[in-house]
Amino acid sequence: MERFDIAIIGSGPAGVSAALTASLRGKPPLLFGSRTLSDKITKAQRIQNYPGLPDVTGPQLRDALLHHLDVMGVPITEARVNAVYAMGDYFAIQTAAGTYEAAAVILATGVVQGKPLPGEQELLGRGVSYCATCDAPLYRGKRVAVVGTSPAAEPEAAYLAEVAASVVYFPLYSGAPRLPGTVQVRRETPTAVLGENTVQALRTGGGDYPVDGVFLLRDAMAPTQLVPGLAGDGGHVAVDARMATNLPGCFACGDAAGLPYQYIKAAGQGNVAALSAVQYLAARRQ
Repeated sequence: MERFDIAIIGSGPAGVSAALTASLRGKPPLLFGSRTLSDKITKAQRIQNYPGLPDVTGPQLRDALLHHLDVMGVPITEARVNAVYAMGDYFAIQTAAGTYEAAAVILATGVVQGKPLPGEQELLGRGVSYCATCDAPLYRGKRVAVVGTSPAAEPEAAYLAEVAASVVYFPLYSGAPRLPGTVQVRRETPTAVLGENTVQALRTGGGDYPVDGVFLLRDAMAPTQLVPGLAGDGGHVAVDARMATNLPGCFACGDAAGLPYQYIKAAGQGNVAALSAVQYLAARRQ
């Protein structure tokens, strides 16, 4: 498997800045994100404090950042990252499409609104999963619940239906899910994951559903959920002035690293994180 020097998770201003700087320093990065770059930017009406771009609209800034990536030849890998594991001398980045490896990781994920369900973090890896494609074989012949925040979760729920004994799907979005007839669809809001040492049920506003596993398929995850062992600080990632986290080789920048939530601040921190990652890689080779 190819091992990249630097993987960057997130394609907002922080991630784009980090990707451009890494590329300029001779470390072409693996950039996870979307060609739309950032919903937050797309919805911005006016941005008046980005140097050199007075009174720019969000879509205009997005297009300028995307053009810069294209000019520098930095591709975007459009795969949802489900987990990042520190493996000692590298990081394993798990997606529904497969697993990638990188010597250093930069988290530019932004801020995820909402809190984990009660019981979610305690039972993670013991019945709670964020990737159906990755963990479905563990639930062959068992009962599972799937919580999807967008239609993007439907293919994973359909795959689970081929493996598990039963699948109950809880869509947290409007529209009729397109799923096999064997999948039960329930328009109820999950409130907690229940269990002692392993998952035993999913609680919703309509009652408790006895299951062996709960798959929480969100469009985005908080970095502290994404990376086991990552230290947080009041809902953000704890970083130092170099944007380094408590995990060697892991850096964070932008909104994920704390206030203020400003595009120019995010871009500056992305630059710092990339330079720090390059220095980290150089020190390892000495």
